Amino acid sequence: MAILLFAIAFLLPLALHGLWWLTRDHAESWRTADWSSARLLLPPADSPQASVRVYSAPAGRWKGVFSVHSWIVVKEAGAPHYTRFDVAGWGRPVKIDSWAPDGRWYGNTPQLVALVEGRTAEELIPAIRVAVASYRHGRPGDYRVWPGPNSNTFVAAVLGAIPDARIVLPSNAIGKDFRGPGLFVGLSPTRTGIQVSVAGLFGLTVAWVEGLEVNVLGLVAGLDLRRLAVKLPGWGPLTIMPWQPASMERAAA
Repeated sequence: MAILLFAIAFLLPLALHGLWWLTRDHAESWRTADWSSARLLLPPADSPQASVRVYSAPAGRWKGVFSVHSWIVVKEAGAPHYTRFDVAGWGRPVKIDSWAPDGRWYGNTPQLVALVEGRTAEELIPAIRVAVASYRHGRPGDYRVWPGPNSNTFVAAVLGAIPDARIVLPSNAIGKDFRGPGLFVGLSPTRTGIQVSVAGLFGLTVAWVEGLEVNVLGLVAGLDLRRLAVKLPGWGPLTIMPWQPASMERAAA
């Protein structure tokens, strides 16, 4: 029975996503991929309020079958530019403004995961910058594609520093549950429930914001009753209602 449940909940959705992925056009290499702006952002002068955005886009080539790549974009009130924070697997992992803030990832158009604007964003940005600067896997050689620490581990760690924002990454952001090389038992990143994780390879999260997530080898299946969504490996969260990015109440700048 356990093998059947694993096949239905994990292997079948992942196989279907892999078949769908093969029908799409993909860049042949890093050099030939399109990294240009997807034109999702207004020019800073036309959007003077402070803002925090989280984006994700399918990872490059075969990795897109399994996972997305995520990053954070911030802008202080009146700032002349956006600042983008990513992690990538060469040199020092933490990258600042290495790509356009709303740039395509390996040719894939990003999706807005969360948006915070106004006074609330102004309050979050200093904590975000501190979390980026103090990221504990920021040394050369720290990065690992699987099970982490990778780009999603980084964003999850930063979001964990601002739990009141209640922002969570898509369930197909492999690496988001990597909390260290050993056993982790504690509060979920949003502190609205509990999480158990074994080196990011196996785990369970039960929380109001994160929902129910079962992690097997980094792949996540689960439910989100708050948003009426089912979480499937490869696909991420699939909602019954039209999908909306997470957001906090906008406050006057």
